[in-house]
Amino acid sequence: MKPKSSLPKKNVTRRSAISSMAGLTAGVVLASPIACAQAPEKTPEKAPEKTSEKATIFALMGDHYHNADIVRTALTRDIVKDMGISVKMTDDYTSLNAETLQGYQMLIIHRDGRIFPEGNGPIGGGDKMVPSTFNNNFGKGIDEVAVVSDPPLEPTSGEMKAWIQPHQGKAVRDFVENGGSVLFFHNVTDLASTNTDIRDVLGAVYAGHPPIRTFKVKVKRSDHPIMEGITDFVVTDEQHYMEYDKDPEHILMESVNEDGLRHSYQGKDMGTTAPAVWAYEYGKGRVCYLEPGHLLTAHWNPMYQKLKHNAVRWLLRQS
Repeated sequence: MKPKSSLPKKNVTRRSAISSMAGLTAGVVLASPIACAQAPEKTPEKAPEKTSEKATIFALMGDHYHNADIVRTALTRDIVKDMGISVKMTDDYTSLNAETLQGYQMLIIHRDGRIFPEGNGPIGGGDKMVPSTFNNNFGKGIDEVAVVSDPPLEPTSGEMKAWIQPHQGKAVRDFVENGGSVLFFHNVTDLASTNTDIRDVLGAVYAGHPPIRTFKVKVKRSDHPIMEGITDFVVTDEQHYMEYDKDPEHILMESVNEDGLRHSYQGKDMGTTAPAVWAYEYGKGRVCYLEPGHLLTAHWNPMYQKLKHNAVRWLLRQS
């Protein structure tokens, strides 16, 4: 038998039922914060937000004659992977300015001073055009191809212009004078021909180059930290010539065509030999120039890779 309740029975009306439910609901809502405070529900911990740490080196590379991806491949292998040093790479020449360089320890420039706003124009103003390729060697040794288009192409000037502005050259100069370092590669001597600040920091200006050929890079001075463990090496590349402005004591290596092939520029005989590596202090900063760099195979010469490692360490004051 069921026990009888000692409580008096109440008549349950519709109104009293609704009132009871409302009171129950209000109790749950009010109680919820207290319950949460006493026994908080565990939520998954958020992963710490990544901070955007600035790279050690800012690199400007790539131009009409030097594919940016080729240069990026070389710098990634030689500096990022081999040395574990972070490099911010770009081919946007407009990004080279004082604001961009703030916070970097070192600058790399591996590009010339030219832009072609309308692309390659017809050679000699005719209807023949050399296809634009990475190793076109300025068109030498490549058959000209007739350009055919139907409907006809609109005429283009093929104009070549200098890209660097005065404030950009000054930004590089100020960066180095105030303690930054810069590593110049290969064809950057051409950039110096259109900006006096770049020429002063680099210490040289472009004087042309012969077609791609084999030459030796020979030790001239071995008593510099950059030259530790460095011996002569041979590459097949563009042998760049330049007018060198600084003290010859800063020249560490020379390029020599051992076959006796000479180079002339604007009617001047430049001989078979040119400065290939130099380094010096500039203000509170440091400067180094390395000549090879047109072909990826030159970049990956084992002795040249070691030379680049030494140069980067010296520029970052790690040696």
